[in-house]
Amino acid sequence: MKPNWEDVANRHRACIALGANLGERAPTLLRAVQMLRERDDVRVLAVSLFMETDPVGGPPAQPRYVNGAALLETSLTARELLTLLLDIERELGRDRSTPGRNLPRKVDLDVLLYDDEILNEADLKVPHPRLHERLFVLQPLAEIAPDWVHPVLKKRVGTLLSELKTSQAV
Repeated sequence: MKPNWEDVANRHRACIALGANLGERAPTLLRAVQMLRERDDVRVLAVSLFMETDPVGGPPAQPRYVNGAALLETSLTARELLTLLLDIERELGRDRSTPGRNLPRKVDLDVLLYDDEILNEADLKVPHPRLHERLFVLQPLAEIAPDWVHPVLKKRVGTLLSELKTSQAV
């Protein structure tokens, strides 16, 4: 069923992170965005430029990442959006069977922000708990949503990016 986009109560804004460091990285991320665009319950409002970054954490000598962010409008709940992102990851070849964090991956899609909600569930934390600590997340996010206010830190995304750059320069 198509959502009624005129119904303001039915519209939610969300920001997601896009990342990959295995395979055809940028084409895979573009395919993930296209899969979102093909849905009736999601509108892709903006996609950042992609940037190549060094991996953070995880095993040594893994390939570099391609990272980006997308601004969405959706009729999905945050939980439904997460489920959709996990389904897209699976369809694009993400294998989550190996335990561990920060492992190399074909695609990684994370909910960063969802309206001004604060969620702290076992597998869904919004805003993303490390969003403000990661340049590879903040830089593309600030490109598409610089004025979005982090609901916990009460600072604009653009401000968080400036503060992180300043702290890393010290």
